[in-house]
Amino acid sequence: MPGKSLSERIADLGHRLRIEAHAAWLAARDPRVPMAARLLAVAVAAYALSPIDLIPDFVPVLGWIDDLILVPAGLWAVRRLIPATLWAEFRGAAEAASERPSSRAGMIAILLIWAGLLYILYWSVRVSPAH
Repeated sequence: MPGKSLSERIADLGHRLRIEAHAAWLAARDPRVPMAARLLAVAVAAYALSPIDLIPDFVPVLGWIDDLILVPAGLWAVRRLIPATLWAEFRGAAEAASERPSSRAGMIAILLIWAGLLYILYWSVRVSPAH
Protein backbone atom coordinates (compact mmCIF):
# COMPACT_ATOMS: atom_id res chain seq x y z
CA MET A 1 0.00 0.00 0.00
CA PRO A 2 1.57 3.30 -1.08
CA GLY A 3 2.03 6.15 1.41
CA LYS A 4 -0.27 9.09 1.62
CA SER A 5 0.06 11.93 -0.86
CA LEU A 6 1.24 15.34 0.27
CA SER A 7 -2.27 16.76 0.08
CA GLU A 8 -3.61 13.90 2.24
CA ARG A 9 -0.87 14.46 4.82
CA ILE A 10 -1.63 18.19 4.91
CA ALA A 11 -5.34 17.47 5.32
CA ASP A 12 -4.55 15.05 8.18
CA LEU A 13 -2.37 17.68 9.86
CA GLY A 14 -5.12 20.27 9.50
CA HIS A 15 -7.65 17.87 11.01
CA ARG A 16 -5.34 17.11 13.95
CA LEU A 17 -4.74 20.81 14.58
CA ARG A 18 -8.50 21.51 14.55
CA ILE A 19 -9.03 18.69 17.06
CA GLU A 20 -6.24 19.99 19.32
CA ALA A 21 -7.56 23.57 19.08
CA HIS A 22 -11.05 22.40 20.00
CA ALA A 23 -9.59 20.43 22.91
CA ALA A 24 -7.83 23.62 24.05
CA TRP A 25 -11.16 25.47 23.86
CA LEU A 26 -12.78 22.77 26.01
CA ALA A 27 -9.88 23.00 28.47
CA ALA A 28 -10.25 26.77 28.70
CA ARG A 29 -13.81 26.38 29.94
CA ASP A 30 -13.13 23.62 32.48
CA PRO A 31 -12.58 24.65 36.13
CA ARG A 32 -10.32 21.62 36.73
CA VAL A 33 -7.67 23.22 34.50
CA PRO A 34 -5.16 25.59 36.15
CA MET A 35 -5.88 29.27 35.46
CA ALA A 36 -2.63 29.89 33.54
CA ALA A 37 -3.45 26.99 31.22
CA ARG A 38 -7.02 28.24 30.80
CA LEU A 39 -5.88 31.72 29.78
CA LEU A 40 -3.34 30.38 27.31
CA ALA A 41 -5.87 27.87 25.97
CA VAL A 42 -8.40 30.65 25.30
CA ALA A 43 -5.83 32.66 23.37
CA VAL A 44 -4.58 29.71 21.33
CA ALA A 45 -8.02 28.28 20.59
CA ALA A 46 -9.44 31.68 19.64
CA TYR A 47 -6.55 32.31 17.28
CA ALA A 48 -6.57 28.80 15.80
CA LEU A 49 -10.32 28.62 15.30
CA SER A 50 -10.76 32.20 14.13
CA PRO A 51 -11.12 32.90 10.41
CA ILE A 52 -8.93 35.99 10.90
CA ASP A 53 -5.14 35.52 11.06
CA LEU A 54 -2.39 37.71 12.45
CA ILE A 55 -0.80 37.53 9.02
CA PRO A 56 -3.34 36.92 6.22
CA ASP A 57 -2.83 33.66 4.31
CA PHE A 58 -2.61 35.46 0.97
CA VAL A 59 0.74 37.00 2.01
CA PRO A 60 3.31 34.70 0.37
CA VAL A 61 5.08 32.38 2.84
CA LEU A 62 4.50 34.59 5.90
CA GLY A 63 0.76 33.98 5.77
CA TRP A 64 1.24 30.30 6.53
CA ILE A 65 4.11 30.68 8.99
CA ASP A 66 1.82 31.91 11.74
CA ASP A 67 -0.44 28.89 11.25
CA LEU A 68 2.48 26.46 11.01
CA ILE A 69 4.43 27.81 13.99
CA LEU A 70 2.24 29.85 16.35
CA VAL A 71 -0.71 27.46 16.58
CA PRO A 72 1.30 24.24 17.14
CA ALA A 73 3.63 26.01 19.59
CA GLY A 74 0.67 27.39 21.53
CA LEU A 75 -1.05 24.01 21.58
CA TRP A 76 2.18 22.38 22.78
CA ALA A 77 2.40 24.91 25.63
CA VAL A 78 -1.24 24.33 26.60
CA ARG A 79 -0.72 20.55 26.64
CA ARG A 80 2.31 20.95 28.90
CA LEU A 81 0.22 22.86 31.46
CA ILE A 82 -2.66 20.37 31.61
CA PRO A 83 -2.47 16.89 33.20
CA ALA A 84 -2.30 14.15 30.52
CA THR A 85 -5.45 12.35 31.67
CA LEU A 86 -7.45 15.57 31.58
CA TRP A 87 -6.06 16.48 28.14
CA ALA A 88 -7.02 13.02 26.84
CA GLU A 89 -10.59 13.66 28.03
CA PHE A 90 -10.74 17.01 26.17
CA ARG A 91 -9.17 15.53 23.06
CA GLY A 92 -11.68 12.67 23.04
CA ALA A 93 -14.58 15.11 23.34
CA ALA A 94 -13.13 17.24 20.54
CA GLU A 95 -12.67 14.17 18.32
CA ALA A 96 -16.29 13.15 18.91
CA ALA A 97 -17.47 16.68 18.13
CA SER A 98 -15.49 16.69 14.86
CA GLU A 99 -17.64 13.84 13.60
CA ARG A 100 -20.81 15.91 13.97
CA PRO A 101 -21.90 18.33 11.24
CA SER A 102 -20.39 21.81 11.49
CA SER A 103 -22.47 24.89 12.18
CA ARG A 104 -22.61 27.78 9.72
CA ALA A 105 -24.38 29.79 12.40
CA GLY A 106 -21.34 29.38 14.64
CA MET A 107 -19.04 30.58 11.88
CA ILE A 108 -21.26 33.61 11.27
CA ALA A 109 -21.32 34.37 15.01
CA ILE A 110 -17.49 34.33 15.14
CA LEU A 111 -17.27 36.60 12.10
CA LEU A 112 -19.75 39.03 13.65
CA ILE A 113 -17.80 39.08 16.91
CA TRP A 114 -14.58 39.86 15.04
CA ALA A 115 -16.33 42.55 13.00
CA GLY A 116 -17.69 44.12 16.19
CA LEU A 117 -14.26 44.08 17.84
CA LEU A 118 -12.67 45.64 14.78
CA TYR A 119 -15.40 48.31 14.71
CA ILE A 120 -14.80 49.14 18.38
CA LEU A 121 -11.04 49.21 17.82
CA TYR A 122 -11.43 51.49 14.81
CA TRP A 123 -13.58 53.98 16.70
CA SER A 124 -11.36 53.87 19.79
CA VAL A 125 -8.17 54.75 17.88
CA ARG A 126 -9.72 57.05 15.32
CA VAL A 127 -8.21 60.50 15.56
CA SER A 128 -10.91 63.08 16.11
CA PRO A 129 -10.51 66.45 14.33
CA ALA A 130 -8.94 69.25 16.35
CA HIS A 131 -11.32 71.89 17.62
